[in-house]
This record gives sequence, structure tokens and C-alpha cells, in this order.
Amino acid sequence: MDNPLVQADPGLFIWTILTFLVLLALLTKFAWKPLIAALEARQKTIAKALEDAERAKQEFDRARQEAGQILAATRVEAEGIMARARADADQFREEMRQKATADAAVIVKRSEREIQLEASRAVGQLRREAADLSVMIATKLLHRNISKDDNVALIEDTIKSLETAGPTGH
Repeated sequence: MDNPLVQADPGLFIWTILTFLVLLALLTKFAWKPLIAALEARQKTIAKALEDAERAKQEFDRARQEAGQILAATRVEAEGIMARARADADQFREEMRQKATADAAVIVKRSEREIQLEASRAVGQLRREAADLSVMIATKLLHRNISKDDNVALIEDTIKSLETAGPTGH
């Protein structure tokens, strides 16, 4: 068996170990260290991304809580505004009702005054017309002309006597 591959040659053995050590040194310097550095950088990047994600999650939770608080405060404020608006509307409605009632009362009083004035005017005009009519009748009956002042005095005396006699005429 003279196969050179199977025989142990001390020179080949030394050269093989020496080649392996040189190759190991070259791989360590040029391949292994950059590979380890790249892996460490990648690990740091991943860790930083995880920290950023955790921080973002915490900020999101905080923002969500703040938004919930703001929403609750806004609801409370909106309910307060609606309550004030309802109260203001009720107060305005009551004021308008009172104003309308007061205006109606003023209109009724004004109308009553106007009716009284018109009634007084009508009574005065009726008295004048009755006096004129009485003068005409008296003139025809007496066949003489009585002065208007005499007639007015006569009519007023008659009316006063009728008023003192009362509504029954006695």
C-alpha cells in the first residue's frame, strides 16, 4: 500500500497545519471580524428599532388616553353648552311670553281708552244733534226762534234732571 494520500508524511502534515493557521488568520482578519461587526451592528439596529417601537407604543397609549380624556371633557363641555342653550331658550321664551302679555295689556288699555274717547265723542255729538233737533222742534212748536245757547241750556238741564232721576226715569 503505497498510496501517498494514506501515508503520514510529517512535512505535509506541518504544511497543512501551517496553511490552515494562515488561512484561519486571514479569514479572522478579513472575513470573520467584519462579519461579526456587521452582525453586532445589525443587532444594535434591531434593538434600537425595538426600543423605538416600544417608545412609540407607549406614546401612542398616552396619546390615546389623552384623546379619551379630551373627548370626555369635550362631551361634558358640549352637554354644558346644550344645557345653557336650553336654559337660555327657556328664559328667552319666558321673556317673550311676558313681553307679549305686557304688549297685549298695553294694547287692551289703549283700545279701552280709545273706545271711551269714541264713546264720549259719540255722546257729545248725540247731545249736539239732540240739541239741534230740539231747537228745530221747539222752533216749529213755538213758531219762534230760540237762541242756540238757550236751547243748549234747556237740553243740559233736561239731561241732568234725567240723570238724577236714574235709569228707571222716576
